[in-house]
Amino acid sequence: MANTSKDLTDTVADSLALFGATDLNTPSANRRDFLKCGMAAGFAVASQPLLAQAIKTDFTGIIAGEQSMNVEGDVVPIYVAKPDKQRAPLPIVIVVSEIFGVHEHIADVCRRFAKAGFMAIAPEFFSRIGDPSSYGTIAELQANIITKTPDAMVLKDIEATLVWAAQNGGDNQRAGITGFCWGGRITWLACAKIPQFKAGVAWYGRLTGDKNSLFPEHPLDIAGQLKAPVLGLYGGADTGIPMAHVEKMQGELKKSGNTAAAMASRIDVYADTPHAFHADYRPSYRPTEAKDAWEKALVWLKKLQA
Repeated sequence: MANTSKDLTDTVADSLALFGATDLNTPSANRRDFLKCGMAAGFAVASQPLLAQAIKTDFTGIIAGEQSMNVEGDVVPIYVAKPDKQRAPLPIVIVVSEIFGVHEHIADVCRRFAKAGFMAIAPEFFSRIGDPSSYGTIAELQANIITKTPDAMVLKDIEATLVWAAQNGGDNQRAGITGFCWGGRITWLACAKIPQFKAGVAWYGRLTGDKNSLFPEHPLDIAGQLKAPVLGLYGGADTGIPMAHVEKMQGELKKSGNTAAAMASRIDVYADTPHAFHADYRPSYRPTEAKDAWEKALVWLKKLQA
Protein backbone atom coordinates (compact mmCIF):
# COMPACT_ATOMS: atom_id res chain seq x y z
CA MET A 1 0.00 0.00 0.00
CA ALA A 2 3.01 2.32 -0.13
CA ASN A 3 2.70 5.39 -2.35
CA THR A 4 4.79 5.51 -5.50
CA SER A 5 6.90 8.57 -6.33
CA LYS A 6 4.06 9.83 -8.47
CA ASP A 7 1.62 9.32 -5.59
CA LEU A 8 3.85 11.37 -3.29
CA THR A 9 4.20 14.13 -5.88
CA ASP A 10 0.44 14.23 -6.31
CA THR A 11 -0.05 14.30 -2.54
CA VAL A 12 2.30 17.27 -2.21
CA ALA A 13 0.54 19.09 -5.04
CA ASP A 14 -2.87 18.41 -3.52
CA SER A 15 -1.72 19.67 -0.12
CA LEU A 16 -0.29 22.86 -1.58
CA ALA A 17 -3.53 23.47 -3.42
CA LEU A 18 -5.46 23.04 -0.19
CA PHE A 19 -3.25 25.47 1.70
CA GLY A 20 -3.19 28.00 -1.12
CA ALA A 21 -6.96 27.91 -1.61
CA THR A 22 -7.71 29.09 1.90
CA ASP A 23 -4.49 30.75 3.07
CA LEU A 24 -5.28 33.25 5.81
CA ASN A 25 -2.70 35.79 4.62
CA THR A 26 -2.97 35.73 0.85
CA PRO A 27 -5.42 34.40 -1.79
CA SER A 28 -2.86 31.85 -2.99
CA ALA A 29 0.57 30.52 -2.14
CA ASN A 30 3.04 28.99 -4.55
CA ARG A 31 5.30 26.13 -3.61
CA ARG A 32 8.39 28.28 -3.08
CA ASP A 33 6.62 30.72 -0.75
CA PHE A 34 4.99 27.90 1.18
CA LEU A 35 8.18 25.98 1.85
CA LYS A 36 10.20 29.14 2.51
CA CYS A 37 8.00 29.83 5.54
CA GLY A 38 9.24 26.63 7.15
CA MET A 39 6.32 24.21 6.91
CA ALA A 40 6.46 20.97 4.99
CA ALA A 41 3.93 20.28 2.28
CA GLY A 42 2.31 16.89 1.88
CA PHE A 43 3.12 14.12 4.31
CA ALA A 44 6.26 13.21 6.23
CA VAL A 45 8.72 11.56 3.85
CA ALA A 46 10.60 9.85 6.70
CA SER A 47 7.43 8.01 7.72
CA GLN A 48 7.20 6.05 4.44
CA PRO A 49 5.35 4.02 3.34
CA LEU A 50 2.40 6.37 3.12
CA LEU A 51 -1.14 5.06 3.05
CA ALA A 52 -3.79 6.12 0.58
CA GLN A 53 -6.40 5.98 3.35
CA ALA A 54 -5.19 9.21 4.98
CA ILE A 55 -8.16 11.27 6.11
CA LYS A 56 -8.74 14.53 4.27
CA THR A 57 -10.85 17.05 6.15
CA ASP A 58 -12.44 19.65 3.90
CA PHE A 59 -12.74 23.39 4.50
CA THR A 60 -16.51 23.60 4.71
CA GLY A 61 -17.47 25.82 7.63
CA ILE A 62 -13.90 26.64 8.59
CA ILE A 63 -11.03 28.94 7.68
CA ALA A 64 -7.58 27.37 7.64
CA GLY A 65 -4.11 28.15 6.42
CA GLU A 66 -0.59 29.23 7.26
CA GLN A 67 0.31 32.32 9.23
CA SER A 68 3.33 33.31 11.32
CA MET A 69 4.11 34.77 14.73
CA ASN A 70 7.07 36.61 16.17
CA VAL A 71 8.97 34.99 19.04
CA GLU A 72 11.70 37.30 20.34
CA GLY A 73 12.56 38.45 16.83
CA ASP A 74 12.24 35.05 15.16
CA VAL A 75 9.45 34.35 12.70
CA VAL A 76 7.77 31.06 13.55
CA PRO A 77 5.27 29.60 11.06
CA ILE A 78 1.94 28.40 12.42
CA TYR A 79 -0.94 26.54 10.83
CA VAL A 80 -4.28 27.90 12.04
CA ALA A 81 -7.79 26.52 11.61
CA LYS A 82 -11.00 27.93 13.09
CA PRO A 83 -14.76 28.00 12.47
CA ASP A 84 -15.72 30.57 9.85
CA LYS A 85 -18.92 31.78 11.50
CA GLN A 86 -18.56 31.09 15.22
CA ARG A 87 -18.14 34.30 17.18
CA ALA A 88 -14.90 35.00 19.00
CA PRO A 89 -13.41 34.47 21.45
CA LEU A 90 -12.91 30.82 20.59
CA PRO A 91 -11.59 28.02 22.79
CA ILE A 92 -7.97 27.30 21.86
CA VAL A 93 -6.19 24.03 21.27
CA ILE A 94 -2.49 24.03 20.46
CA VAL A 95 -1.52 21.01 18.34
CA VAL A 96 2.04 19.77 18.83
CA SER A 97 3.37 17.70 15.96
CA GLU A 98 5.30 14.46 15.80
CA ILE A 99 9.01 14.62 15.02
CA PHE A 100 8.06 15.20 11.37
CA GLY A 101 6.90 18.78 11.97
CA VAL A 102 3.76 20.41 10.63
CA HIS A 103 2.87 18.42 7.56
CA GLU A 104 -0.51 17.64 6.02
CA HIS A 105 -1.64 15.19 8.71
CA ILE A 106 -1.10 17.75 11.48
CA ALA A 107 -2.84 20.41 9.40
CA ASP A 108 -5.74 18.01 8.92
CA VAL A 109 -5.94 17.43 12.69
CA CYS A 110 -6.20 21.22 13.10
CA ARG A 111 -9.08 21.31 10.63
CA ARG A 112 -10.83 18.52 12.56
CA PHE A 113 -10.59 20.59 15.73
CA ALA A 114 -11.90 23.65 13.88
CA LYS A 115 -14.93 21.61 12.79
CA ALA A 116 -15.47 20.89 16.50
CA GLY A 117 -15.52 24.60 17.35
CA PHE A 118 -11.90 25.28 18.36
CA MET A 119 -9.25 27.68 17.16
CA ALA A 120 -6.51 25.11 16.50
CA ILE A 121 -2.91 26.23 16.08
CA ALA A 122 0.09 24.08 15.13
CA PRO A 123 3.42 25.93 15.47
CA GLU A 124 6.43 24.75 13.47
CA PHE A 125 8.71 24.37 16.47
CA PHE A 126 11.63 23.12 14.35
CA SER A 127 11.77 26.09 11.97
CA ARG A 128 14.92 27.58 13.57
CA ILE A 129 16.69 24.22 13.78
CA GLY A 130 16.08 22.75 10.35
CA ASP A 131 13.53 21.43 7.89
CA PRO A 132 12.16 18.00 8.91
CA SER A 133 11.00 17.35 5.35
CA SER A 134 14.61 17.37 4.12
CA TYR A 135 15.46 14.14 5.96
CA GLY A 136 14.48 10.74 4.68
CA THR A 137 14.92 8.66 7.83
CA ILE A 138 13.84 8.91 11.45
CA ALA A 139 17.45 8.46 12.56
CA GLU A 140 18.46 11.55 10.57
CA LEU A 141 15.58 13.51 12.03
CA GLN A 142 16.54 12.53 15.55
CA ALA A 143 20.19 13.47 15.05
CA ASN A 144 19.70 16.72 13.17
CA ILE A 145 16.42 18.12 14.51
CA ILE A 146 15.07 16.53 17.67
CA THR A 147 18.26 16.38 19.72
CA LYS A 148 18.89 20.06 18.90
CA THR A 149 15.45 21.42 19.81
CA PRO A 150 15.53 22.41 23.50
CA ASP A 151 12.48 22.06 25.71
CA ALA A 152 12.88 25.65 26.92
CA MET A 153 12.56 26.99 23.37
CA VAL A 154 9.49 24.86 22.67
CA LEU A 155 7.76 25.96 25.87
CA LYS A 156 8.54 29.61 25.08
CA ASP A 157 7.03 29.12 21.62
CA ILE A 158 3.90 27.64 23.19
CA GLU A 159 3.56 30.65 25.48
CA ALA A 160 3.98 32.93 22.45
CA THR A 161 1.29 30.96 20.61
CA LEU A 162 -1.15 31.58 23.46
CA VAL A 163 -0.41 35.31 23.25
CA TRP A 164 -0.89 35.26 19.47
CA ALA A 165 -4.15 33.34 19.83
CA ALA A 166 -5.54 35.85 22.35
CA GLN A 167 -4.72 38.68 19.93
CA ASN A 168 -6.46 36.92 17.06
CA GLY A 169 -9.80 35.78 18.41
CA GLY A 170 -8.83 33.03 20.86
CA ASP A 171 -9.86 32.80 24.49
CA ASN A 172 -6.84 32.26 26.76
CA GLN A 173 -9.18 31.36 29.59
CA ARG A 174 -10.19 28.29 27.59
CA ALA A 175 -6.88 26.94 26.30
CA GLY A 176 -5.88 23.32 25.84
CA ILE A 177 -3.01 21.46 24.23
CA THR A 178 -2.59 18.13 22.49
CA GLY A 179 0.40 16.43 20.92
CA PHE A 180 1.49 13.25 19.17
CA CYS A 181 4.63 11.21 19.90
CA TRP A 182 7.29 13.93 20.37
CA GLY A 183 4.37 16.29 20.90
CA GLY A 184 2.82 13.96 23.47
CA ARG A 185 5.85 14.39 25.73
CA ILE A 186 5.72 18.15 25.20
CA THR A 187 2.03 18.14 26.17
CA TRP A 188 2.83 16.65 29.58
CA LEU A 189 5.57 19.23 30.15
CA ALA A 190 3.44 22.17 29.01
CA CYS A 191 0.60 21.21 31.35
CA ALA A 192 3.07 21.31 34.24
CA LYS A 193 4.97 24.45 33.24
CA ILE A 194 2.36 26.77 31.67
CA PRO A 195 -0.50 27.75 34.00
CA GLN A 196 -2.83 29.06 31.27
CA PHE A 197 -3.75 25.56 30.12
CA LYS A 198 -6.97 24.04 31.37
CA ALA A 199 -6.54 20.57 29.81
CA GLY A 200 -4.15 18.45 27.76
CA VAL A 201 -4.28 15.28 25.68
CA ALA A 202 -0.98 13.42 25.21
CA TRP A 203 -0.89 10.82 22.45
CA TYR A 204 1.79 8.15 23.04
CA GLY A 205 4.36 10.62 24.29
CA ARG A 206 7.62 9.34 25.77
CA LEU A 207 7.54 9.47 29.57
CA THR A 208 11.20 9.25 30.53
CA GLY A 209 14.67 9.20 28.99
CA ASP A 210 18.17 10.62 29.17
CA LYS A 211 18.58 14.12 30.57
CA ASN A 212 20.88 16.97 29.65
CA SER A 213 20.81 20.76 29.56
CA LEU A 214 18.40 20.78 26.61
CA PHE A 215 16.07 18.16 28.11
CA PRO A 216 16.34 18.54 31.90
CA GLU A 217 13.03 16.84 32.81
CA HIS A 218 10.60 14.26 31.50
CA PRO A 219 6.92 13.66 32.23
CA LEU A 220 7.65 11.18 35.02
CA ASP A 221 9.65 13.89 36.79
CA ILE A 222 6.81 16.42 36.79
CA ALA A 223 3.74 14.18 37.13
CA GLY A 224 2.83 15.61 40.53
CA GLN A 225 3.21 19.21 39.35
CA LEU A 226 0.55 19.30 36.65
CA LYS A 227 -1.46 22.50 36.49
CA ALA A 228 -3.95 21.09 33.99
CA PRO A 229 -5.37 17.54 33.88
CA VAL A 230 -3.94 15.40 31.10
CA LEU A 231 -5.54 12.51 29.26
CA GLY A 232 -2.81 10.12 28.11
CA LEU A 233 -3.59 7.85 25.14
CA TYR A 234 -1.15 4.96 24.70
CA GLY A 235 -0.80 1.70 22.78
CA GLY A 236 -0.25 -1.50 24.71
CA ALA A 237 1.99 -2.83 21.92
CA ASP A 238 4.10 0.32 21.59
CA THR A 239 7.66 -0.99 21.26
CA GLY A 240 9.15 2.41 22.08
CA ILE A 241 7.23 3.12 25.29
CA PRO A 242 7.31 0.16 27.69
CA MET A 243 4.15 -0.54 29.66
CA ALA A 244 6.30 -0.38 32.77
CA HIS A 245 6.79 3.34 32.08
CA VAL A 246 3.07 3.87 31.51
CA GLU A 247 2.17 2.02 34.71
CA LYS A 248 4.74 4.02 36.66
CA MET A 249 3.25 7.25 35.31
CA GLN A 250 -0.23 6.09 36.29
CA GLY A 251 1.04 5.51 39.81
CA GLU A 252 2.84 8.86 39.97
CA LEU A 253 -0.33 10.72 38.97
CA LYS A 254 -2.36 9.23 41.81
CA LYS A 255 0.05 9.90 44.67
CA SER A 256 -1.41 11.78 47.60
CA GLY A 257 -0.11 15.29 47.88
CA ASN A 258 -0.10 15.86 44.12
CA THR A 259 -1.89 18.79 42.53
CA ALA A 260 -5.61 18.43 41.85
CA ALA A 261 -4.79 18.43 38.12
CA ALA A 262 -2.45 15.47 38.54
CA MET A 263 -5.03 13.55 40.53
CA ALA A 264 -7.65 14.27 37.84
CA SER A 265 -5.39 13.06 35.02
CA ARG A 266 -5.63 9.57 33.59
CA ILE A 267 -3.99 7.29 31.03
CA ASP A 268 -6.00 5.00 28.76
CA VAL A 269 -4.15 2.10 27.15
CA TYR A 270 -5.32 0.34 23.99
CA ALA A 271 -4.28 -3.30 24.17
CA ASP A 272 -2.39 -4.82 21.21
CA THR A 273 -2.13 -1.35 19.65
CA PRO A 274 1.16 0.08 18.32
CA HIS A 275 2.77 3.47 18.54
CA ALA A 276 1.27 6.19 16.29
CA PHE A 277 -2.09 4.46 16.04
CA HIS A 278 -3.79 7.77 15.25
CA ALA A 279 -1.50 8.55 12.29
CA ASP A 280 -3.89 7.65 9.48
CA TYR A 281 -1.22 8.11 6.80
CA ARG A 282 1.06 5.41 8.26
CA PRO A 283 0.91 1.60 8.51
CA SER A 284 0.61 1.91 12.31
CA TYR A 285 -2.88 3.41 11.95
CA ARG A 286 -5.63 1.57 13.79
CA PRO A 287 -8.98 3.11 12.77
CA THR A 288 -11.11 1.66 15.57
CA GLU A 289 -8.75 2.71 18.35
CA ALA A 290 -8.02 6.05 16.69
CA LYS A 291 -11.73 6.89 16.44
CA ASP A 292 -12.35 5.97 20.07
CA ALA A 293 -9.33 7.96 21.26
CA TRP A 294 -10.30 10.99 19.18
CA GLU A 295 -13.79 10.99 20.70
CA LYS A 296 -12.28 10.80 24.19
CA ALA A 297 -9.90 13.67 23.34
CA LEU A 298 -12.77 15.84 22.15
CA VAL A 299 -14.79 15.18 25.29
CA TRP A 300 -11.73 16.00 27.43
CA LEU A 301 -11.02 19.26 25.61
CA LYS A 302 -14.61 20.32 25.00
CA LYS A 303 -14.94 21.03 28.69
CA LEU A 304 -13.09 24.20 27.71
CA GLN A 305 -16.11 25.31 25.69
CA ALA A 306 -18.47 25.32 28.68
